[in-house]
Amino acid sequence: MLDTPKANRLHIGVFGRRNVGKSSLVNALTSQNLSVVSDIAGTTTDPVFKAMELLPIGPVMIIDTAGLDDEGALGDLRIEKTLDVMNKTDIALLLFAGNSKDFSMESTWLNELHNKKVPVIGVINKIDLYKLNEDNLKKDFNIPFVSISAENKINISGLKEAIIENAPLDFERESIVGDILNPKDMVIVVAPQDIQAPKGRLILPQVQVIRDILDHDAMALTVKTTELEDILKSLNKMPDLVITDSQVFKEVNSILDSSIPLTSFSILMARYKGDINMFKDGANAIEDLKPGDKVLIAEGCTHHALKGDIAREKLPSWIEQKVGGKLQIDVKSGNDFPHDLTEYKLVVHCGSCMFTRKQLLSRLSRCKEQNVPITNFGVCIAKLNGILDKVTKMF
Repeated sequence: MLDTPKANRLHIGVFGRRNVGKSSLVNALTSQNLSVVSDIAGTTTDPVFKAMELLPIGPVMIIDTAGLDDEGALGDLRIEKTLDVMNKTDIALLLFAGNSKDFSMESTWLNELHNKKVPVIGVINKIDLYKLNEDNLKKDFNIPFVSISAENKINISGLKEAIIENAPLDFERESIVGDILNPKDMVIVVAPQDIQAPKGRLILPQVQVIRDILDHDAMALTVKTTELEDILKSLNKMPDLVITDSQVFKEVNSILDSSIPLTSFSILMARYKGDINMFKDGANAIEDLKPGDKVLIAEGCTHHALKGDIAREKLPSWIEQKVGGKLQIDVKSGNDFPHDLTEYKLVVHCGSCMFTRKQLLSRLSRCKEQNVPITNFGVCIAKLNGILDKVTKMF
């Protein structure tokens, strides 16, 4: 996390009047006493930058700013610095206080942020002290709102979800696999074409991975599982990487020399769309499952399930073999994802090729808030086959 360049972090700027609770909010988001909190207006002078990991979003830069209603010559300088922070901000949190009746200043600042093409979330703070109706504010401010108490840590998780949902569209990783490849690297792509593969075309993750390999000037050699040994024999050197469908991990791993790096489409998607370390932690929770426990298997898209379906037949069977007994397994697809996950001991999610990163991160945030471990199909299968460290070490 600390090695992530500042420019590659999502910059979250916190703006508002003096004493509205900006510094308390930064402390609540970071779970640290980073910014000095005081009842004296104007305590924060210069912008405070904090590089951190805001799970499950990833590396971010949170910026605490001076009040935009500061006064005097020195106040004008502070406001100038705060306005400059707007130019660095990817997404803004604009705070509203329940004890205020006039929001003309907030309207001016919102226009300034909109002029800079910065998405804005309205944050109603101090809900434990004052009553400020979100619906009334929405009539005058066309932005999403979240009500919180920064001091008492009320609904901070809801604010994090709002940040995920409203982060800019380019808040995506630039590459699926190309960042771990060098030009001219040789990559074997194992793409079994079973009955569930669409007729006449490859599935989306296979297409996306192959394109990403080519975009980074590496070479993609695509075969089915049955031809893997043949292509290995025909090469005058070992491949730099093998990417396979997770369902044939065991077979492919048995064919490859142990020195050849191996991963899967689903694991690449876990890293590209979500948080690979969170998924690995979730996979390790399989060790704690007991017969009778409840497990949720979630798919991002809807489709007609055929015999041998990965979510409805294969994964349940493999996990139950590991656990040594029957589990209560729910399968949800599309947008059908429970708000209350506390009845589940584990969530196993698909690769999310049809989801934006924001969508998946929102689900990860919900799992984290409710202390429910989550993994994904590929990471789960690698764990069950005892090769999880091998297929993720290249990251």
